[in-house]
Amino acid sequence: MADSTAGSTEDSIGDSTVDSPADVVAVCADLIRFDTTNRGGGDAEGERDAAEYVAEFLGRHGVAAEIVEAAPGRATVLARIPGTDPRLPGLLVQGHLDVVPADAADWSVPPFSGEVRDGFLWGRGAVDMKDFCAMVLTAVASGLRPRRDLVLAFVADEEDRGDFGAHWLVETHPEYFEGCVAAISESGGYTCHVPAADGRAVRLYPVGTAERGTAHLRLTARGRAGHGSRPNDENAVTMLAGAVQRIAAHRWPVRLTPAVRAFLERTGAALGVPVELSSGEAVDATVARLGPAGSLVVPTLRNSTTPTMLSAGYKVNVIPSTATAQVDVRVLPGAEEELFAELDGLLGPGVGREFVAHQPPVQAPVDSPWFDAMAAALQAEDPGAVVVPYCLGGGTDAKAFSKLGLACYGFAPLWLPPGFPYRTLAHGVDERVPVEGLRFGTRVLNRFLESC
Repeated sequence: MADSTAGSTEDSIGDSTVDSPADVVAVCADLIRFDTTNRGGGDAEGERDAAEYVAEFLGRHGVAAEIVEAAPGRATVLARIPGTDPRLPGLLVQGHLDVVPADAADWSVPPFSGEVRDGFLWGRGAVDMKDFCAMVLTAVASGLRPRRDLVLAFVADEEDRGDFGAHWLVETHPEYFEGCVAAISESGGYTCHVPAADGRAVRLYPVGTAERGTAHLRLTARGRAGHGSRPNDENAVTMLAGAVQRIAAHRWPVRLTPAVRAFLERTGAALGVPVELSSGEAVDATVARLGPAGSLVVPTLRNSTTPTMLSAGYKVNVIPSTATAQVDVRVLPGAEEELFAELDGLLGPGVGREFVAHQPPVQAPVDSPWFDAMAAALQAEDPGAVVVPYCLGGGTDAKAFSKLGLACYGFAPLWLPPGFPYRTLAHGVDERVPVEGLRFGTRVLNRFLESC
């Protein structure tokens, strides 16, 4: 366990006794110092210690909090802040306290030190997603007075399957989220500096309004066992190899979801780039013309099916009766039925499939008062902000909370300097976040939570 007051060096900041108004950098550093590594498969640590810090912080600033556990140590913090207008539906503000592993030998600073250096706060979780959790806590400490009820959830186990976190909460304690109709969390609202056609520098702020679904599949080929020296036209290995090759070679067509279409149209308009969406080839050409901005949308133009694991046999001279593979499938909103029908055709005879994990895609309205309020909060702090919707290629705990009928948005505002490798630092080495970016994000978040 990392002590929330440990790690004091000349470049370290923050302690667990910060009084209101809290410093978001100090609070984020405190959270980073809790080693909440989640290795998956139930192997995690530190979540309870971080949860106790969060609950105590909220209590110290007048918000009663409850800690619930899906299993010993797998702790989540829940709280509700009453709004000034009880007629308005509630908003869920959710973030996760666990992080992926970090090998200290690879890092420039100890990954759980919460150290400030060169204008950045360093440590595992700095951008995924203890930064957002710290912003929420700092907003509370500032005397936040929302118009609508806010439900705060600081959850466990997002970095694995959510079985000890969001999915468990939704299945066993849906009453905590009564009255909520929307939610915000990670993966949106950050600065992307991109060049316009006329040379202007444009600051895009993508807000997540959709996520591709995740389906991990196990393929099993069933054939006839036999001696490796004898002909066998029912060889499970070759049957599976053919299926895997067909899946890997298949090029899925462009499928424009509302989020992707709006991203292309609005980003193209902001950059002065012609947008043509009449065919798959036209869409690909449009994305290429968008330059660096196009990289945000490339993973979500199509479904994807990526073979990742193979297993067969136990001896080189024995043809096994079964062979298995696993495939990582990412599916766009509205495309599941079409994708699985096509995939079944690619498998061929003798090869079946089953789900190892299955979380369907999620989608929230692009044109909504929620999105408008997020855009207004960003533009109040950065008048040049161009706020656009986008679809996440991966997934978040939105997949759990959307089961309650919530419109889930990726909105964790953050100012980033040009060239900052934000998307590669989540789960990467030397994860860090700009100090001024945290403070910008806190101001934006505070505006949004009080005005929405």
